[in-house]
Amino acid sequence: MKLVRFGEAGAERPGVLDVEGAIRDLSGVVPDIAGDVLTKEGLEHIRRHDPASLPKAPEGVRIGACVGGVRNFIGVGLNFADHAAETGLRVPREPILFNKAPNCVVGPNDNVMLPKAAQKVDWEVELAFVIGDRASNVDEADALSHVAGVCICNDVTERHFQTERSGQWTKGKGCPTFGPLGPWLVTLDEAGDLDDLAMTLDVNGRRMQDGSTATMIFRVPYLLSYISTFMTLDPGDVVTTGTPPGVGMAMDPPVFLGAGDTVRLAISGLGEQTQTIVPWRDTSSGHGSSTYKTGFDIPR
Repeated sequence: MKLVRFGEAGAERPGVLDVEGAIRDLSGVVPDIAGDVLTKEGLEHIRRHDPASLPKAPEGVRIGACVGGVRNFIGVGLNFADHAAETGLRVPREPILFNKAPNCVVGPNDNVMLPKAAQKVDWEVELAFVIGDRASNVDEADALSHVAGVCICNDVTERHFQTERSGQWTKGKGCPTFGPLGPWLVTLDEAGDLDDLAMTLDVNGRRMQDGSTATMIFRVPYLLSYISTFMTLDPGDVVTTGTPPGVGMAMDPPVFLGAGDTVRLAISGLGEQTQTIVPWRDTSSGHGSSTYKTGFDIPR
């Protein structure tokens, strides 16, 4: 299945793509694509409904982040051998983990906002996986049974914050709008070979990243098992798994994003994203924030 959330920010409705690629409204089936809806039981409940029997979403409707109610948003750094090489850094012996703020999640085609003190905003096309059934101390061989699906993530990063302000990478990773997810959450039966997915990213029509998950150092099952030894992953948690070469900071001279730039991302079988970079604006009033429902009961 290709699951989707559509509608105004903070009021997204759950949906599923039909065989023709049209969005069908799942509001009468589940309250959201989030929480326990993402468990095996929840996904099976959705599968019992024929998309053709569901109402169509309005044409041209906004697409929201493909998962709501994200509580843990975890990133993996330097997880592509060719990306590590372009940065001049050693391939890590264990996965490098950092946190992205859950409230940085936005829709795949929403604007990305420059932080007020931004100097070096960069792009990263990434494969993200979303937890279905709760995962704690999971064996690698059983790890994929805990994954609800996969999607595209732009792990937008402020490099000055990340590498020059000392401390943890989290500083440059969780700024508002720095986590576009979607357009779809693709269940594993339709996602193809997670170890061989083509990944591209263009800035203003120029190809910057052209890679593949084939060069990942730590694969999805290992990452889930590894992370679950340190924390419990709950339904709807997101893990974004690293980026191939072609990031702005590794260019000579470095290239960074500015207001008016357009970024387009794609991963084979998972769709596309397009974002416009916009100047910082004050969001402290809560305007544009999203509220999600969590903790669903799955109808029997």
